[in-house]
Amino acid sequence: MIKTVEGDFSVGSAKLALIASRFNWAIVDGLVNGAIDTLRRHAIPEAHITLVKVPGAIELPLAAKRIAERGEVDGIIALGAVIKGATSHFDYVAGECAAGLAKVSQEYILPVSFGVLTTENLEQAIERSGTKAGNKGIDAAMSALEMISLLRNL
Repeated sequence: MIKTVEGDFSVGSAKLALIASRFNWAIVDGLVNGAIDTLRRHAIPEAHITLVKVPGAIELPLAAKRIAERGEVDGIIALGAVIKGATSHFDYVAGECAAGLAKVSQEYILPVSFGVLTTENLEQAIERSGTKAGNKGIDAAMSALEMISLLRNL
């Protein structure tokens, strides 16, 4: 018989940090609200949630690393919105942000959930921040909770 190890969404009194980019705040605010609401619904006390705001998506990995170094949280939820423009700036920002967050997660054995929208246009970003395509902040929070539980079970 194959042993299966999975996480669930019950993490007790876990402590989480949300790191949110202020750039494209009209979009990111919806992601933050979705993530916080999800954490509340899963019995995470507000006192166990810290919201850290950074200028843009490229700064998310540095803030995540500093938070991870302190060892005071069980998981990090990174939230932002990188919207493609007429230049290649989008590719650099989105790629470096994703790679930097993944590196922090692996280096510190800490769930770092990627809730950074990388969209072709503003309409797609709006759709993913709480309208017809759901709210990716909710998805990022759920992923963080599941990974915290999974790592505890491993």
